[in-house]
Amino acid sequence: MQVLTIREFSFHQFNANLLWPGTFAFCEWLSQNRSLLEGQNILELGSGTGALAIFIRKYLGVDITTSDFDDKEVEENIVHNCKANEVKLLPHVRHTWGEPFPVSDPNWDLIIASDILLYVKQYPNLIKTLSFLLKSYKQTNVRSELAGSSHKKRIVTASGESLELCQPVFLMSWRRRIGGEEARFFSGCEHDGLSVKHIGSRVYCISPRIDA
Repeated sequence: MQVLTIREFSFHQFNANLLWPGTFAFCEWLSQNRSLLEGQNILELGSGTGALAIFIRKYLGVDITTSDFDDKEVEENIVHNCKANEVKLLPHVRHTWGEPFPVSDPNWDLIIASDILLYVKQYPNLIKTLSFLLKSYKQTNVRSELAGSSHKKRIVTASGESLELCQPVFLMSWRRRIGGEEARFFSGCEHDGLSVKHIGSRVYCISPRIDA
C-alpha cells in the first residue's frame, strides 16, 4: 500500500493548501506509465502541498523539482511534507506564472501538473510560463549524448493510438470541471503554437508544435 502523510492548510488564497482529485488519478496514471519518467529531468508546476512530487520521489524513485508561486509558506510546507514522508528535500523554484522565469535556460525534459486550471483569469499567465519552458528548452550535454534512449518515449493512449512523446513535453491531469471553461486554456495553448492531445484518464499532453 502506498501511503503519504500530507499537511494541508485550512486556508490559502490560491488553494495551494489542498489535495485535489486529479493528483490521485495522476499518481495512478504515472505509476502505470512510469517509463515516461525514467531518465528525465522533471519539473512540477503548481506543486501546492508537494504531494505529487513526493509520491514520484518516494514510490517511483525519480528525482523531481517542485515549483509554485513566490510564497514562503508554500515552500516551507513542501519541506515539511518531504520530512514527514522521509523523502530528501526536493529542489524548489519560486515562480509566479506570467512573470520572468528565474531560470533563463530551462532544461526540464518533462513538466507535469495536476488540477491547475481552477483560476480562469490565470490561463494567459500559465500559458506564457508554459510556452517559455517548452520553447526555450535547452537539453544538457549529458542528455544529448543519451538522446537515443531518453529523447523519445512511446505510449499507447486510451483510444489505442500509439503516441511518441519527444522532449520537452508537458503532461497534465485535470479532473475538475467548471462549465467547460478549461477549453479556453487548451485553445490558448494552440493559439500560442502548442499542440494539445488528450491521451486518456483525463491526462493531457502539450508540446511545441513543429510548424509553430
